[in-house]
Amino acid sequence: MSLHHARLLQLAAQGLLQPLRRAAKPADVIETVGRMRLLQIDTIHVVARSPYLVLHSRLGDYPPNWLDEALAEGRLAECWAHEACFVTASDIGLHRSSLVHRAHHWSYRNAERMHREQRADMDALLERIRETGPVRAADFARADDAPAVTPGWWAWKPEKRWLEAWFALGELMVKRRERFQRVYDTAENVLAGLDPPFDPSANALSTSELRRRFIVDSVRALGVTQAGWIADYYRLRPAVTDKELTSLVSSGELLVVNVQGWKVPAYVHKDHAGLLDKAMHGRLRATLTTLLSPFDPLVWDRARALAMFDFEYTIECYTPEAKRRYGYFVLPILHRGKLVGRLDAKAHRATGVFEIKAMFLEPCVSPEATLISALAEAISGTARWHGTPKLRWGRSQPAGLGKLLRAACAQTSS
Repeated sequence: MSLHHARLLQLAAQGLLQPLRRAAKPADVIETVGRMRLLQIDTIHVVARSPYLVLHSRLGDYPPNWLDEALAEGRLAECWAHEACFVTASDIGLHRSSLVHRAHHWSYRNAERMHREQRADMDALLERIRETGPVRAADFARADDAPAVTPGWWAWKPEKRWLEAWFALGELMVKRRERFQRVYDTAENVLAGLDPPFDPSANALSTSELRRRFIVDSVRALGVTQAGWIADYYRLRPAVTDKELTSLVSSGELLVVNVQGWKVPAYVHKDHAGLLDKAMHGRLRATLTTLLSPFDPLVWDRARALAMFDFEYTIECYTPEAKRRYGYFVLPILHRGKLVGRLDAKAHRATGVFEIKAMFLEPCVSPEATLISALAEAISGTARWHGTPKLRWGRSQPAGLGKLLRAACAQTSS
């Protein structure tokens, strides 16, 4: 299989091959999270917060509150997986069963340490929630002598840190969100409201059985993958090897294929046998053009993005400003099966302005008419979805790209 066809297979598995051919429905949120297996949460909102943007890349113009409603209705749940993530209600049992097997994850280590050091306060907080019901971190006042609020976890008040620690340890879960703030409740209360109902049978799975399940689910979500990319999806340790996958291949759960240019085998889940056949015979066609979140599963693994799409990508919001190459919140641009560029944007919601601070095409990409038209539609559509339909343009590369896009966007909005 050529690398091009492997890309198309991965995009098909991730729901990024073609636009949705109908208006989105609330059930599509659940189906999309189930397809990806998880939806990473991040609070940065210079554009949209990442989980909403990841869904927009796949569903188009959908109401963002559908995600909030799915959580409140118990059809989704929150847990630590790749990082903090939404998962489907049907999958939460696996993640809760794996809590004690994930002592290597920084969230679990920090939570255990905090409980050892501040046990009395944490236990008192948990007991209060059991007696009086759900709480937000905002329900606790900051002490008068506390330092001024600055960005970052180090500025959290003690109660917020304790709530997060109990969440990581599994005693608390997220019942709903209010303006994206977590509302915490006891795990038993949240689990009782799940749809479908919580299945405790996952508790009977051994460590090796859970690891096997997460490996298989990762391969299904990725469409086609090398063994070395699998562990990152659920933050598994140790790394997954070709030798470990031998039994899954023998059982028929995974299929082995060769991808041109790769020196290692590639793996495909048996559920994607039909897609694999289409890819092998050149019958997958990429037509979607969209902007991706920096935390989209397609690009969060830099090594995978480079090998699959020849796209070198760094999430620069955590890079000091002086060292950034492209900008603070840079959105990769997906166009018909290729990552063709990146866009640094900011949504000014109060004024209805979507600012394109900077835009770059990859060196090998030329601004042809079909690309310009598709980009204009994607940018304008994303801006309208944000409620910031007025576009403000900054610098662009190559020279003349901005002028072409401005003209195309003007036609799109007229």
